[in-house]
Amino acid sequence: MKTNNYNGVLQEKLNTGFNATSTTSDVSKGIDLTDKVAIVTGGSTGIGLETVKTLSEAGATVIVPARNIEKARQNLQNIKNVEIEEMDLIDSDSITRFTDKFLASGRQLDLLINNAGIMFVPLRRDKRGIESQLATNYLAVFQLTASLIPALKKANGARVVNLSSQGHQFSPFNFEDPNFEEREYETLAAYGQSKTAINLFSLELDNLAKSSGIRAYSVHPGNIWGTELLREAPLEMLQNFGFYDEKGNPVQEVIASLKTIPQGAATTIWAATSPLLNNIGGVYCEDSNIAELALGQEMEAGVKPYSLDETSAKRLWKLTQKLTGITFEV
Repeated sequence: MKTNNYNGVLQEKLNTGFNATSTTSDVSKGIDLTDKVAIVTGGSTGIGLETVKTLSEAGATVIVPARNIEKARQNLQNIKNVEIEEMDLIDSDSITRFTDKFLASGRQLDLLINNAGIMFVPLRRDKRGIESQLATNYLAVFQLTASLIPALKKANGARVVNLSSQGHQFSPFNFEDPNFEEREYETLAAYGQSKTAINLFSLELDNLAKSSGIRAYSVHPGNIWGTELLREAPLEMLQNFGFYDEKGNPVQEVIASLKTIPQGAATTIWAATSPLLNNIGGVYCEDSNIAELALGQEMEAGVKPYSLDETSAKRLWKLTQKLTGITFEV
């Protein structure tokens, strides 16, 4: 019996009944999260906000850590069972303050959804000197999850859902120069490496934590219109992707082909709640299903084998502990 997803051995589609057009309402039917506690980063906008709404409607209490408290209060004001706390993922001390407060509450944590992320940003570094996409999209996820392990263990059946992206296909993880100290900075390569890291992290976390009742998943939400992920993207880059024409106007045919926000959040909800995954973890999911391996040379549906490589996953775990100064023992 296959017990882990090293090298993608579990990347086989299931008969879920869902597809790319399925929404959060579709995948959450019949799901009861009464008395469950969830944390959703980036939960005040975009697919994170849709995720919070759906979990709340299913009965969960949802904690939303936010950098901009006032914005979060405004966007979440009509959603029941939501708690807002201050946290900035680029600031490791801020993460520590948030996790210390949550652990002090003594509560279990049933769902940790690491949804927040950045993309298309110029070269920036955090106070440790680490490139911002690596710091925000991956190292913060590692720290947050490591710190919350005691609460996840208490749930006796917790799930960790990490937002990845088809963008992991932009780049493998560069172990020789992950921080762009020796090579020229390319924003898409930095983004791709951070999402490859998420896939490798989810793979290894699941392998280490499943004996403690914790399962982990990485999720590609799809290409979505209407989120804040593109807020710093140069117009020229968006034109190259076909989102805007030469005059700077949105190309409506392209926009119409993209997922809506409820469709984009569906795979997160599915990975967080589906009973089909009760005995499966460490997999990369898309379109409310387990994705297949992407074996071609071009960008395509599915997950690249390099981001599920056992040797790379274990190597990254050790490197991340060194970069963060955190010993992550499940």
